[in-house]
Amino acid sequence: MLKLSHLPALALLVALSACGAKEARKPPGTPEVGYVVMATQTVPLEIELAGRTTAYETSEVRPQVAGVIKARKFVEGSIVHKDQTLYEIDPSLYQAAVAQAEANLANAQATREAAEAKAARYKPLADIEAVSKQDYTDAKAAANQAVAQVAQAKAALDTARINLRFTRVPAPIGGRIGRSLVTTGALVTSGQADPLTSIQRLDPIFVDIQQSSAELVALRRELSSGDATRSPAVVRLTLEDGSQYALPGRVQFAEAVVNENTGTVTLRATFPNPQGLLLPGMYVRARFSQATAQNAILAPQQGVSRDPRGNATVFLVGPGDKAVLRTITATRTVGDKWLVTAGLAPGDKVITEGLDNVKPGQPVRPVPAGSPPRQHSPASGSAQHKP
Repeated sequence: MLKLSHLPALALLVALSACGAKEARKPPGTPEVGYVVMATQTVPLEIELAGRTTAYETSEVRPQVAGVIKARKFVEGSIVHKDQTLYEIDPSLYQAAVAQAEANLANAQATREAAEAKAARYKPLADIEAVSKQDYTDAKAAANQAVAQVAQAKAALDTARINLRFTRVPAPIGGRIGRSLVTTGALVTSGQADPLTSIQRLDPIFVDIQQSSAELVALRRELSSGDATRSPAVVRLTLEDGSQYALPGRVQFAEAVVNENTGTVTLRATFPNPQGLLLPGMYVRARFSQATAQNAILAPQQGVSRDPRGNATVFLVGPGDKAVLRTITATRTVGDKWLVTAGLAPGDKVITEGLDNVKPGQPVRPVPAGSPPRQHSPASGSAQHKP
């Protein structure tokens, strides 16, 4: 049986339980939320696209005359200069051809002198009819023919000398030379399909960037509408290992055609490459700004959510410090923020902290985002709480 001495303790326990139940049924207090005030600003609209490096200049070295390679005059993989001799072809036949052309020219010049002298003697004789005019005409024609033969002989000599010069194969451009595809003693011809070697100029170097035609059309619409202005075409590169290339480049041009297979347009940028770090064929990521948005509004990403339909929404601090749910248009990110093109105005207070406890129309206690939590005064003591 329950003893009478236990009744006061039991009554106190029941009273305290009733007090706790009442405290649990109390409505929660007004939640504290952090907000960010929206403002317009000028924002570069950066994009990151894939690209590949391409040599600034490429030249395949080919022989201009036929013959046997007598010597190779370069070190494979080294830097060569324009007009530097790379190969020597046996010049014997071409030296003989020059000597023959010189002899033919001398013969033609002697024939011309004799023909011109004969025509000069026939002229006064024809005037006094000592010789027939036909004889003089024939002599004059022979002299003119001799002059033409001299010109032909000179042209043949020039050709022979050019062919002799071609026995020294020069570098058409300066740059880094590749491996030699022929060796000393190999027979080469002027019409062969395979080059002797190749040279690539790598400083500066091209980067061909692929951009979808849809993105390019959207950019041109933004520029034509006046919402954005064209940005300086400065490009930064991220290499295959994730490191950043130290030197910036510039976009030179965009092709005027769309690739039918990929639906992309090629943009070509030029980068300095003094150390030769960039090699042709490397995969890179190019980051640059094609346009600058004017009077843009950036909303922090932590304040933007999506409804079941995929629409972007934010909570604002509305009149009377009540939460207002608003749908916005945010189609792209800029750093850690959303670029909002519709739905927000300068001065709007977007809630970014304490969103878990916020519902539309609910009263809130707004503070600037990042403010330290408000300290609540401790309870005065359980003795002051009465059931």
